Amino acid sequence: MSRSPGGRRPSDPFKAAEAAFKKATTKPIEEPPKASSIPGVKGAVTLRIDQDVLEYFQQDGPGWQDRINAALRKAAGK
Repeated sequence: MSRSPGGRRPSDPFKAAEAAFKKATTKPIEEPPKASSIPGVKGAVTLRIDQDVLEYFQQDGPGWQDRINAALRKAAGK
């Protein structure tokens, strides 16, 4: 922002106002969240899968979410 001699006011109030507005309304660039460094931490997600696939993993009772996770890990090569 340029100022007139003496440092009292900007030379162009309109440009100064636009610059102040832009500064106040521009979102800062955010870095993506860092991956968790704690092993075994799981995140909650919503996942839409076919009903027959869900029933397949649920047919053996509790632990079906762990079985889906294991299948996804294997598919991902992890």
